[in-house]
Amino acid sequence: MKKPAIETLLERGLFASRWLMAPFYVGLVVALAAMIVVFFQELFHGLPQVLSMKPEDAILLALSLIDLSLAANLLVIVILSGDENFVSKIDTASHEDRPDWMGTVDFSGLKMKLIASIVAISAIALLKSFLKLTEPQVPLDEPRLLWLVVVHLSFVVSGVLLAVMDWLNSKVAKH
Repeated sequence: MKKPAIETLLERGLFASRWLMAPFYVGLVVALAAMIVVFFQELFHGLPQVLSMKPEDAILLALSLIDLSLAANLLVIVILSGDENFVSKIDTASHEDRPDWMGTVDFSGLKMKLIASIVAISAIALLKSFLKLTEPQVPLDEPRLLWLVVVHLSFVVSGVLLAVMDWLNSKVAKH
C-alpha cells in the first residue's frame, strides 16, 4: 500500500527540519572562539605576576585555565556529537585526527559527558573559593561557600541519578 503524498511530504519536511539545529552549532563554535580569547586574557593577565606569585595564586591561575579548557572541551563534544546525532554525519572517517568517540557518542553518552564536565567545572570553582580563604584579606563568606557546596552536590547527585536512569534503561527490553 502506497503512502499518501501528503504524508510523504510531511515526513520529508520533518526530517529536513533537523537542519534548523545547524545554526545552534555554528553559534557554539563562535562561543568556543570567545573562550579562546578569554583563556588568553586570563593567561596574559597572570603571566606578568608569575615570578612574584604565591603557590596559591599559581594554583588559582592554573585552575582558571583548566576550568576554561574543560568548558571548551565540553563545547567541542556538544558541537561534534550534537551535529552528528541530530543534523548530519560528519564525513571525516578517514582523517587521522578524528577522535575515537566521534560517531559513537549517542544522546545518553552526551548527557553523561555533559554532567561530568559540569561536575568538574563546579569542583574547580569550589576549590578556587576554598583556596581564596588562605588569603588574609579575603573575609570568610559562609553563605556563598555553603551555596557553592550545595550547588556542587546537586550536580553530583544529578549525575549519579542520570547514570542510574541510563543503567535502568539499558536493562529494559527494547521495543
